[in-house]
Amino acid sequence: MLPLGRRCNLSGVSATDMLIELRSRLEEAGAALRSRELDPEAALALIEECAELAAQASAQVEEHSRAALEPLPDLPGQLPLPAA
Repeated sequence: MLPLGRRCNLSGVSATDMLIELRSRLEEAGAALRSRELDPEAALALIEECAELAAQASAQVEEHSRAALEPLPDLPGQLPLPAA
C-alpha cells in the first residue's frame, strides 16, 4: 500500500525533476486506486495530494516558461548589436 503521508519538498527543484516526480506519484496513485485496497478517505487524500503536486508542477513550468520568454537585461559595458 502507498504511504499517504509522504510529502515532497519541491522548492529549488527543476521543472523536469518536478514533472518526473509527478509522473511517478500519479503512477503510484493509479496503482493504489486500482488495487481497491484504500478506503474512501485514504483514496481522497491520495487524489488531493496528487492534485497539489500537479499544481506545484504547473506553477514551476509556467515560471520557467515566462523566464525563457523575458528578454535578458542589458549588462553594464555591453554595446548594443547593430540592426541587421
